[in-house]
Amino acid sequence: MNGARVVVAAGVRADHDLLTTVARAELARLGAEGEVSIVDSAAAVRELLAPGVATVVLPGPGAEVRALMTLAGPHAAATVWYDIEVTGPAAVAPGAAHLYGRGVWGLVWAIRHAVLRLRHPATRIAYGPGPEQYGELRLPPGADQPAPVAVLLHGGFWRSVWAADLMDALAADLAARGFAAWNLEYRRPDRHGWTATVSDVAAGLAALSDVAGASSLDLDRIAVLGHSAGGQLALRVAADHGRVALAVPLAGVLDLAGGDGRGIGTGAVTAALGGPRYEVPEVYAASDPMARVPVGVPQLVVTGAGDDLDLIDFNRRYVAAARAAGDDVRYIEEPGDHFAVIDPAAPLWQTTAEALAVALKVT
Repeated sequence: MNGARVVVAAGVRADHDLLTTVARAELARLGAEGEVSIVDSAAAVRELLAPGVATVVLPGPGAEVRALMTLAGPHAAATVWYDIEVTGPAAVAPGAAHLYGRGVWGLVWAIRHAVLRLRHPATRIAYGPGPEQYGELRLPPGADQPAPVAVLLHGGFWRSVWAADLMDALAADLAARGFAAWNLEYRRPDRHGWTATVSDVAAGLAALSDVAGASSLDLDRIAVLGHSAGGQLALRVAADHGRVALAVPLAGVLDLAGGDGRGIGTGAVTAALGGPRYEVPEVYAASDPMARVPVGVPQLVVTGAGDDLDLIDFNRRYVAAARAAGDDVRYIEEPGDHFAVIDPAAPLWQTTAEALAVALKVT
């Protein structure tokens, strides 16, 4: 990687000084030498697109700049286009990425994605025909025997503005620890419905049989790690399919009936599942971790002591219910916020990674 840059085009509705401060802080945190450029023309943006330079472009509404999003070339693999507002998915050139709708804080994630995908390249493999049906595979360096697999399911309250890039750092860290990291994207229910989400996660897991044909994977040692909303999906796929050796919800939403009743995430559970629990009880019965115990798979349940109090409550009560039903569950609750569980630099993740290695016998 030959440095990094953030480009803010004309018309972006945000304070430029704030964007610059946020960008410089994240570049420094990542140890990436970079610059922030505020430009006023499509020609100026075009000049700053370069191969090997991790580049985040906030294109704004201008048609000429947005036309560059589909411009093919060697720069595309290094470019992340980030719309600060909720635009919906946008077409980009092959190799480029598009994120949207996360506000100013989302610039942090866009920078991480741009830097990490150059530092730790992944192989993207489709498991279905849609643009959101793929996994990104990162293999451990120099592996001379089949590697255990860590399937990663991102969170974001099952909403499409959040995507698999949330798990980039964890995927790179797990690959360095000897795991084959399989970071799944899946269709979210806000655009495709709950059934599509559940079936995609199952299909992404099943696709490992084909992936193993081209890579050296130990399919007897599969851990499914899900963050936040992905924690619920991890337990659902573990309960539905017998090939999972360990389920690892990280700050998971583990009580859907409770989440519906308390309106967590501004009604995220109710919206994702297609209604409140009394209108679609069969959907909750199949999907709610509380309703699926015993899952029948060993579990490592992790939450930060500084997380949202409702999520801590859900995790503690889920662990009690799963153990009472006969499941083998280890519970880790240590200092950290909602994102410490997916931050490789956080002590909480270090504890989790060590427990994961012991559980799957990774030395």
